[in-house]
Order: sequence, then structure tokens, then C-alpha cells
Amino acid sequence: MSHDQYGLGRAITVEGDGTAVVVDFGSQRVRISAPFTKLFLL
Repeated sequence: MSHDQYGLGRAITVEGDGTAVVVDFGSQRVRISAPFTKLFLL
């Protein structure tokens, strides 16, 4: 997946009922809440 600000990453965890994901971008892990407007699946 790709994020506008963080670049390429890999989903590590989907929280609860899919309202947030934790993505590993290599240098950092970021929790991203829904809606996932800046997150794109590749």
C-alpha cells in the first residue's frame, strides 16, 4: 500500500472492526484511522 505522506508500507494490524490500521513504512509504524482517503492499495 502507499500513503501520500509516508510512501510505501505494509499493513501490520487491523484494529477492531476495521476502523484503523497500523502500517509499517520501514522507518516508522503509523496508526491510520478510517476513512483511509490517503491510503492506496497497490
